[in-house]
Amino acid sequence: MKRSLILGLSLALAFTAPAMAQTNSAPQPAPYPPPVAAPADTPFPGVVKLEVDATDLSRRIFWLKQTIPAPKAGPMTLTYAKWIPGNHAPRGPVYNYAGLKITANGKPVPWTRDPVDVFSYHVDVPEGATALNVEAQFLTPLSSAQGPTMVTNEMLRLNWYVAALYPAGYFARQIPFDVTLKLPAGWDYATALETESRTADEIRFKTESWETVIDSPLIAGKHFKSWNLSEDGQSRVSLNVVGDTADMIDASASMIQTHRNLISQADKLFGARHFNHYDFLLTVSDRIATAGIEHARSSDNGVRGGYFKAWDKATVSRDLLAHEYTHSWNGKFRRPADLWTPSFDTPMRNSLLWVYEGQTQYWGIILAARSGFLTKEQALQRLADVAAAYSTRTGRDWRALADTTMDPIIAARRSLPWRDWQRSEDYYSEGLMIWLDADTLIREKSREKKSLDDFAKNFFGVRDGDWGQLTYTVDDVVKTLNKVQPYDWESFIQERVNDVAPNAPMNGFERGGYRLVYRDAPTAYGREFVSPGNLTYSIGLNAGKDGDIASVQWNSPAFEAGLAPGMTIVAVGDKIFDTDTLKDAVAATANGATIVTLTIKDQDQVRTVDLAYTGGLRYPVLERIEGTRDRLGEILKPR
Repeated sequence: MKRSLILGLSLALAFTAPAMAQTNSAPQPAPYPPPVAAPADTPFPGVVKLEVDATDLSRRIFWLKQTIPAPKAGPMTLTYAKWIPGNHAPRGPVYNYAGLKITANGKPVPWTRDPVDVFSYHVDVPEGATALNVEAQFLTPLSSAQGPTMVTNEMLRLNWYVAALYPAGYFARQIPFDVTLKLPAGWDYATALETESRTADEIRFKTESWETVIDSPLIAGKHFKSWNLSEDGQSRVSLNVVGDTADMIDASASMIQTHRNLISQADKLFGARHFNHYDFLLTVSDRIATAGIEHARSSDNGVRGGYFKAWDKATVSRDLLAHEYTHSWNGKFRRPADLWTPSFDTPMRNSLLWVYEGQTQYWGIILAARSGFLTKEQALQRLADVAAAYSTRTGRDWRALADTTMDPIIAARRSLPWRDWQRSEDYYSEGLMIWLDADTLIREKSREKKSLDDFAKNFFGVRDGDWGQLTYTVDDVVKTLNKVQPYDWESFIQERVNDVAPNAPMNGFERGGYRLVYRDAPTAYGREFVSPGNLTYSIGLNAGKDGDIASVQWNSPAFEAGLAPGMTIVAVGDKIFDTDTLKDAVAATANGATIVTLTIKDQDQVRTVDLAYTGGLRYPVLERIEGTRDRLGEILKPR
């Protein structure tokens, strides 16, 4: 190499070396503040007082006051409930808790929100102060975009966790609360909390632990009725109803008898009661949000206005009360060990929701049928819909059922773009299928001497009158199943729950005496649940009356043609879209047609797509297998 070239390279390297040696900025993490005190199982020294003024109907605001004892001067942390039982996720609505002011001895006490645990507030209790006085408001949603409606001019739903702070560092069962509520004039109310006194429209409840208070929501309204459902001298069970109008809550004697049947059928199933009294809280409304949340001594249920008025026609909510009532045993008394938490700022773990919710989903349908909420045919159609949905759940190819138990935390119950591929909270209804599989298997193996009813009595029906919590693990589930009927239950659970399993657990239907088939029209009962443009099991899409595509089945003809939720069907062939025209085009594929042609609006573009399909209209139904035992019929029969 020439000397001049070597010299040039050397100079170039000399000038670039410092630049190459320079490093980018690389920070280290700032130190985190000390964690909020972990809860201890020691009594809180004092009683927290909570006052809720719920009379501001026009602005739908709960006005709040609290007196919180301060054990000593110095740092103290107050916490807002984060992990709400029944939601299985950290969804305490702290975003609507506003106007917080804290005083002691008449002087302001500054507060700061914890920068990591944003549900916690730090204060410095001044010398000489024995209590903190708290004022705030809970701003209930004013539109569905802000959350579920809690207050209307006729009624309200109140969960106490929205209204209060509590001292950190204690088990919730160790913090006593005195609660006072002011209602609009003339309103009546229901809650599992016991009333200490009532003066006009101000109610004071008996002192209970914060655990019990949070587990005892309240409904109230100007149109109120209550019925006693348990007339056998055991612990009281009441049906408490508020409605938009008085006629919405007019229930016939036969309707109430059906609700009474639920209590007697549950007694026969479980053989014990884990409450000293129980209150069904039921809002019947087209204005307030629907609901279904379990509690140990009550359930918070919300249905639409036709619940009683259209009793013989509408059955959408018929298994709701049976499901939530079952939770008093499964979920509230017997609770997964990793889901039980000592306070509402402690993270929950959801690994056993396929038992907690899955078996409750099963008993919800079964008890609804045994009680008369559903006929046998209606219950079979419900089960057919479940079988169809989960036998076509494509997400099973990549995701185990056990992983879906994390979805309340992962997805926060959002609407998902590709529901069947993403799977979401499949532990509910696929869990139902697993427990139907177990029930029919026990019956078969025991020659009809045993059933899942025996599991329910052995697992949930212990310690009559205990309304605490008795936790369990999967080993406890396996042990009890083996006590009822010896079998390799560990492998049964592993294959259906923990393994990625492309095939749905369908054995329970066939062992029960039925097979899933598809017909070219929905059953009379099925029409209540199938919107006219729902062609999920044929071309793989569900379209609204205006052509808006609500869902597309993964790998279906619609998916292969490039369709997606959010698009709009403008035309079917050479005709302007309506649901009948779409169904006619799909029906024609059963008679030789092989293409369904659609004109699609996709954002600002319009295009024509051809769906290759030859199967005609398909709606699920369970068909009897001739010559087999009707175990499903036996399961659904009243006890």
